[in-house]
Amino acid sequence: MIKELCHDEAILSQRCEVATVEDESVAQDLIDTIKSLDDAGCLAANQIGVTKKVCVYLDDAGEPHVLYNPRLVFGLGASKMEESCLTHEEVTKSTRYIKCKVAFDQIVDGKMKECRRDYAGFEAQMIQHMIDHCQGKLV
Repeated sequence: MIKELCHDEAILSQRCEVATVEDESVAQDLIDTIKSLDDAGCLAANQIGVTKKVCVYLDDAGEPHVLYNPRLVFGLGASKMEESCLTHEEVTKSTRYIKCKVAFDQIVDGKMKECRRDYAGFEAQMIQHMIDHCQGKLV
């Protein structure tokens, strides 16, 4: 279901709770919502008012990818970047890694399964942005 974006800093600044298999509907809401938005690349659950560690991003082909409980394992090539955000009006400067390894969960056969993946470039920047959202950082 398409949800309204949350601009409430009290919600956006909360550290999100660990996601479970029961949060699969939150992931679907994120997919529906991001597909309804123009020029959106990624979205975290707290941006639709749900304080769970669930995120979705669109790849270059526009296909959605869901990450439950994403966490940065390591990064290479730290660089200052300007970022905009769907739920924060001001452009901010953030330090982001050009390449990073991220651990996250996926739902496989009704259970959480830990995965790891390397990201680079803009995808790496989006993933780090969503991890910040999960940690309650206003970006």
